[in-house]
Amino acid sequence: MAEAHQAVAFQFTVTPDGVDFRLSREALKHIYLSGINSWKKRLIRIKNGILRGVYPGSPTSWLMVVMATVGSSYCNVDISMGLICHIQKFIPDGCSPYQTPQTKALLSMVIFSTGVWATGIFFFRQSLKLLLSYHGWMFELHGHTSRVTRIWAYLESVRPLLGDEEYCRMEVLAKEFQDKTAPRLQKYLVLKSWWATNYVSDWWEEYIYLRGRSPLMVNSNYYVMDFVLVKPTEIQAARLGNIIHAMILYRRKLDREEIKPVMALGIVPMCSYQMERMFNTTRLPGKETDVLQHLGDSRHVAVYHKGRFFKVWLYEGSQLLKPCDLEMQFQRILDDRSPPQPGEERLAALTAGGRVEWAEARQAFFSCGKNKAALETIERAAFFVVLDEESHCYDPEDEASLSLYGKALLHGNCYNRWFDKSFTLIAFKNGHIGLNTEHAWADAPIIGHLWEFVLGTDVFHLGYTDTGHCLGKPNPVLMHPQRLQWDIPEQCQAAIERSYQVARALADDVELHCFQFLPFGKGLIKKCRTSPDAFVQISLQLAHFRDRGKFCLTYEASMTRMFREGRTETVRSCTNESTAFVQAMMGGHRTKADLKDLFRKASEKHQNMYRLAMTGAGIDRHLFCLYLVSKYLGVTSPFLAEVLSEPWRLSTSQIAQFQIRMFDPNKYPNHLGAGGGFGPVADDGYGVSYMIAGENTIFFHISSKFSSSETNAQRFGNHIRQALLDIADLFQIPEAAR
Repeated sequence: MAEAHQAVAFQFTVTPDGVDFRLSREALKHIYLSGINSWKKRLIRIKNGILRGVYPGSPTSWLMVVMATVGSSYCNVDISMGLICHIQKFIPDGCSPYQTPQTKALLSMVIFSTGVWATGIFFFRQSLKLLLSYHGWMFELHGHTSRVTRIWAYLESVRPLLGDEEYCRMEVLAKEFQDKTAPRLQKYLVLKSWWATNYVSDWWEEYIYLRGRSPLMVNSNYYVMDFVLVKPTEIQAARLGNIIHAMILYRRKLDREEIKPVMALGIVPMCSYQMERMFNTTRLPGKETDVLQHLGDSRHVAVYHKGRFFKVWLYEGSQLLKPCDLEMQFQRILDDRSPPQPGEERLAALTAGGRVEWAEARQAFFSCGKNKAALETIERAAFFVVLDEESHCYDPEDEASLSLYGKALLHGNCYNRWFDKSFTLIAFKNGHIGLNTEHAWADAPIIGHLWEFVLGTDVFHLGYTDTGHCLGKPNPVLMHPQRLQWDIPEQCQAAIERSYQVARALADDVELHCFQFLPFGKGLIKKCRTSPDAFVQISLQLAHFRDRGKFCLTYEASMTRMFREGRTETVRSCTNESTAFVQAMMGGHRTKADLKDLFRKASEKHQNMYRLAMTGAGIDRHLFCLYLVSKYLGVTSPFLAEVLSEPWRLSTSQIAQFQIRMFDPNKYPNHLGAGGGFGPVADDGYGVSYMIAGENTIFFHISSKFSSSETNAQRFGNHIRQALLDIADLFQIPEAAR
């Protein structure tokens, strides 16, 4: 068979006449082309490294400086003020016929020009660095936020949540920390900031993510949805063919450094460091801490279907497979009727359970033989793919359909997702897709950037035939997908079952309520002269008070990617101003004018806090790092211990959209993604993710736990709807417009 022939580069047999080699030209050709492709990548990276090293200079600008210097010399104008003649004295004389006075003069002019060019680059880069380090453009009044200011800001953030006696006690702890402990700890952080690229990010990744021992499923991983109002094709394999081809095109752009940085407010470029580990990355379990394994390249994906694992090559030689070829490969898997091997079907449940249990099982049962080889195939894949047996989509006539879609992406059946991979691409039977994403390597806007490119490329650049298949004719002699082979003993099967039971209990406890808010969106909110994000956040405060009868510590994630290797900072959305507005709304005795004034104050406060967080002047990451330093030094701080133990009972996040313009949303208003969501952070709290999707709608994803008698995601969703409408009424948004 063709695939068997291509699988072996050469064979040999020992005969009485010697060793007889039989070479496969086709296989050697693929090896040769693969090497050529690898060297092309290296040369592109070297070229990009050189160009990046001399940015904003370029070979053209260097040539222009040289030409200007030589031209001025021939016009008898010495722009070097004697430096060229001085350089010429240090050029040694030689006996070469090319070592003439004219050649020495030209060489000295080139050296002078190169020095001028390099000096110009140096000063330009320093000026640009200073310019980009300035964040005052985000504020009308901007000043430096000191350690003392941050401590005061923390006290202000908890004032609405504490009684007078508790607040006074907290003030005493904060004052003691500020005067005695903080100065010593801060010195170590300053030292780290001089040495490290970012004084927060490496500790944040290690201690918040990699050292977590609880299951990744629900607790850490999050999901992303497809276009929900359009269906490009109903053919599962065809959709995967286009989507995976688009993903590898994106990876190629990443490798060649051709992706433009996202601009903050269209002004300042944000750091793209997190994109480096998007592909070819796996989280490896450990007993005390996990490790992120990132490979320079991977030429295959690992696929799961009906309890079986497969390896699918993405390239033939150096050529990326066409979408129609990929469709054919996935259809071959769908048509494969072979049963799972013993223990294979629920194997991925190990990635859904506790990390210590997975680390022990990995060491005991997957460290040698065919199990090690099969596991490495998964862990070294570009990403993980699931051909799901269920069908999910959003039916606007059935609101529960969106919640079921979200649940399927968040945890599936607890053993048909590989939660350790940087992301798992899930293709449902009806052609809809989605992602389940591991959180340690990057934050949601990074995977969102990929997703926008992939969905736009799928629909507007690759397309489908009238029958829903990928365009073009596949190559039928391509090597078939390779079935992974396992030898899973009974002890390992027992470990798999234990992890599955842990994951199943966790998944069954998650209540997820997703809905589309249709009365209005960003367009009408802006007519209220307020930030859409502030509008939603204040609505969440009003909804939560109606739901629980009290305020709680609220977390909103803000990007800090205006700093190198920056990740996130916390915006504490429950403020004195927002609680004053909520209490006035609940009182029912204030005029609309008073309520509008209180709302504007709360909105301005929220926007200012968001800007502070984006520009590195937030509270929580600094206190987190001070706490770590105190642990390293063995210093006890009651203040830090209390700060870091406070539960976030309302954890919120806005989903970024339109980071890249793959299509005109005004021309294609139905091409909307619904965003994504995550599990609740606290056992008795809510997780709320929302996407302000265009001008006329907002998608919400609300999670809580059935085991808590105090929370109900459906009930909280109803309160959110009503809060949005009640605040809109203050600004007399016409009912017809809604």
